[in-house]
Amino acid sequence: MGKRKVTLQTKILGLIIGLLLVVIALLTICFGFLQTSERQRQAEQLAVQTARTISYMPPIKTSVATSSVSQDEEQAVLEQMKDQVKAHAIFITNQKGKVLFHTNHENVGKTISVFRGRSTLLFGGTSISAGDSNGETVVRGSAPIMKETGKHEEIIGTVTVEFLKKEIDQATAHQLFKLSYIALLVLLPGIFGAIFLTRSIRKDTLGLEPHEIASLFREREAMLLAIKEGIIAFDRKGAMTMMNTSAEQMLRVSSELPLHIDQVLPKANLLFYLKEETIEPNIETVVNNKTYVLNVKKVVQDNHVFGGIVSFREKTELTKLLDTLTEVSQYSEDLRAQTHEFSNKLYAILGLLELKQVDEAIDLIKEEYTLQNRQHDLLMKQIRSPKIQAILLGKIGKASEKKVHFHIDENSSLEPLPAHLSLSHFITIIGNLVDNAFEAVLNKETREVSLFITDIGFDIIIEVSDSGDGVGEEELSHIFTRGHSSKGEGRGYGLANVKEVLDELGGWIEVTNQKEGGAIFTAYIPKGTKGE
Repeated sequence: MGKRKVTLQTKILGLIIGLLLVVIALLTICFGFLQTSERQRQAEQLAVQTARTISYMPPIKTSVATSSVSQDEEQAVLEQMKDQVKAHAIFITNQKGKVLFHTNHENVGKTISVFRGRSTLLFGGTSISAGDSNGETVVRGSAPIMKETGKHEEIIGTVTVEFLKKEIDQATAHQLFKLSYIALLVLLPGIFGAIFLTRSIRKDTLGLEPHEIASLFREREAMLLAIKEGIIAFDRKGAMTMMNTSAEQMLRVSSELPLHIDQVLPKANLLFYLKEETIEPNIETVVNNKTYVLNVKKVVQDNHVFGGIVSFREKTELTKLLDTLTEVSQYSEDLRAQTHEFSNKLYAILGLLELKQVDEAIDLIKEEYTLQNRQHDLLMKQIRSPKIQAILLGKIGKASEKKVHFHIDENSSLEPLPAHLSLSHFITIIGNLVDNAFEAVLNKETREVSLFITDIGFDIIIEVSDSGDGVGEEELSHIFTRGHSSKGEGRGYGLANVKEVLDELGGWIEVTNQKEGGAIFTAYIPKGTKGE
């Protein structure tokens, strides 16, 4: 069983919530550190200011100067100051460190062994320190008590105010606890925003996961490379978003996007079709003097048009394909005619035998045998290409059905065709020339068509002559033009197809009229590939 993949929605949701938690935690730590530092600084300043205020009180100065420890009034002042500033303790010592007044009465009269206010006694300035008091960490602020002696002042004692470090930390923790409510208010919208974002992304990706999108992308690239038609995708403003290799080669443009659709298909006006309800198939346009057949499909979702996709192919290729199918169909029809004619002769022989006219039946068999044997020997011995043999056998059957005397010149000879010459080439050339000759003699008293083929030399020469009326002078210049025919509409494609195939193979064709009537079409096909 494969490892279960985490969905994109879960990844994004987890990432956003994780980032929010990390940011909130970092901000909380920074705030806690700054708040602790600030509160300790405030406690130190308050301790110093309180100590200085007490040191300026005349009753305090008098009591310290007389080293008296029995004044209840001064003790009450210290108690009041302690409650006002919420200090842990306030005490007054003399120069020797003896406690004269203390908010904790038990410490009155004691001597402080490690006196933190030594700098205050020595230099007469305020001082800040930290230390232990009865097992508790405290922050102290000290100020000197001065006595005037003539022109000078003498330090006679020290006032010290203590704040518990624990209470400072508790105040900071209480502040952070209040801050957690704000953090929760920030986190909840973040979670809802993450959920909304993931749903929006999932909607935009049609519910597909990244690995599914990657798989579709790889399949799309493979399909675009395999498709021989040109494919271009563009948005509703006409900016191209995709173009396959076939489109690049046909239109001779670079695949470097962005390009506008009107730059590569300027006459197609594809943006107009995006506004239409229905789009007709097989739109024709001309690019670089070539005609292309286009089919446009709108990209629509929820009744909103996002753009379009156009597929196109060169019209010449489609025309060649249709012409080839037509010629192959004609070839099949010729073979059917041969089979039909042979069946008619068999039925005629059967009828003669049923009427007891055995001699007439034997004569017909001999006549047919002689004809078939002569044609068979000519085809099999002198024309050694199975492709040409198959075409000519079909034409022989068709000529018999149309009551046309089709003659293959006895001087004809042909070796097997080169590999680059396919059956479809000769179906087009021989098929159209012979069929045109058949049509030319159908209304004539003498219905004769002759074919000569040889490959002596560097070319394969195919000559077809008939006993018709020939080609008029005014027709000679247009006879190979597609769609031009004197036989009516829907005609004029056979000889044009012959000319196109010969051009493709590097060959050519000539037309002459015979003195006694009829036309001669001579086609020359190089045995080498084009360019050799």
